[in-house]
Amino acid sequence: MNAIVGVDIAKDSFEACLLDEQGQVHEASFPNLLKGIKQFERWLKQLGCGKAHVCLEATGIYGDLLAETLHKHQHPVSVVNPARIKAYAESRMQRNKTDQLDAALIAVYCRTQQPPLWTPPPAEVKALRALVRHLDDLKQEKQRARNRLESQRTSSPIKAHLDEQIRVLDKQIKHTEYLIHDHINQHPDLKRCDDLLQSIPGIGTLTSSLIMAEFGDMTRFDDVRDVVAFVGLNPRQNQSGKKRSTQGISRMGRASLRAALFLPALVAKRRNPRLKAWAEQLERRGLTPKQATVAVMRKLIHLAYGILKSGRPFDPNYGCAS
Repeated sequence: MNAIVGVDIAKDSFEACLLDEQGQVHEASFPNLLKGIKQFERWLKQLGCGKAHVCLEATGIYGDLLAETLHKHQHPVSVVNPARIKAYAESRMQRNKTDQLDAALIAVYCRTQQPPLWTPPPAEVKALRALVRHLDDLKQEKQRARNRLESQRTSSPIKAHLDEQIRVLDKQIKHTEYLIHDHINQHPDLKRCDDLLQSIPGIGTLTSSLIMAEFGDMTRFDDVRDVVAFVGLNPRQNQSGKKRSTQGISRMGRASLRAALFLPALVAKRRNPRLKAWAEQLERRGLTPKQATVAVMRKLIHLAYGILKSGRPFDPNYGCAS
């Protein structure tokens, strides 16, 4: 039985819980920086575990450096959807929640469930991910500048500065969008996936690039339900005694992907005859327009997974809605 380490990742630090081969538990905290990862590896060696199976949640950018560095140093690494960890905690009736308890839970999950090993995405996907996330940062900064401009009532110099800042950001956004488009065109695998994704009514260049950047190879998932959970669009179940109900979505996955799919879902409700009819049917059953839009977001994920898995573009005559 090899040593298992559960890691709970935060922006500035990560908590580690090691279960050694004798069943002993060791806990420590480290800064979420390269120096902290080096400290973590020295800690493993001090405990006699030069190589350990490290398991962490898929938390986006905060866990990237740790996962990639450990993989490079030949540690087995598993990156698990947070929804799976949450469901496992509920199955164990764990009510309390702290960073150390979360790390311990992830370690036990890794030992009992034996999640698959993780491998880093190809270099071209990592480069695309960096560009896509940079574009999102620029757009958020532009929105903040616009908000400050709208709230600025008196100072003309400040308004002029904010106007100039917005003009600069507009140029950077346009250039970054060009870089994304050019990068995709330079890599045949990305271009093929981009063409397939954009064959789906409602999905355009920016949504396609975000899907490719954040998912990497979507076909690595064995089941489309895992893909839906990765985005956080899986239904949130509420169980109390004999009563069971569904209350919205889990929101345990990538918020950026959920945000990116909202407008495409609105477009698909208008332009895709089958999805339009299906959404209208859901609303007649009692769903609100927003709930029907979320259902269409899930359907777009199903379609994206299906066409990437099959390698065939979207067929409007195929019975995609049910």
